[in-house]
Amino acid sequence: MKNIFIITSILMLMYANANAQQTINFYDFKVETLEGGSFDFSDLKGKKVLIVNTASKCGLTPQYEELERLYKEFGNDKFVILGFPANNFFSQEPGSNDQIAEFCKRNYGVSFPMMAKISVKGKDMHPLYKWLTSKELNKHSDSSVSWNFQKYLINEDGSIHAVISPKDKPYSKEILDWLKNSH
Repeated sequence: MKNIFIITSILMLMYANANAQQTINFYDFKVETLEGGSFDFSDLKGKKVLIVNTASKCGLTPQYEELERLYKEFGNDKFVILGFPANNFFSQEPGSNDQIAEFCKRNYGVSFPMMAKISVKGKDMHPLYKWLTSKELNKHSDSSVSWNFQKYLINEDGSIHAVISPKDKPYSKEILDWLKNSH
């Protein structure tokens, strides 16, 4: 009987530890920048964050211009935009990180942080996008990335506020209302 109690206790501890390790919040992520550096999401605590998957050969690519304008207007110690180039939709982001950086700077003057190219769906989906798209992980909602320039609005506490359609431009009413209101 004592052995069964010990085995049960060990199994319960193993299960609890496995679940604790799976619990991850927004601020636990670290990603690579386009320049090859490290970007630690714990530095974003207390800020609103707009996460967007980008592509340079998409009909929605001109959204870079509005994203940059939004960043210049609202970006400060309370708001940041993070761009994640992805080649998941009809190979519309075929370039290397260096080529993407050059494209963004030359064509749109992008100054908001751009991360290294990742996958936002499929078997090789980046862990950040697994978190963004899974209610089990993010405690908000399930979603899927439907196209380039889908936006995730993250509140100051690291929770998801909303998922914004790729077709909705950065200056949409929903995004502006979110930026202008405190959480």
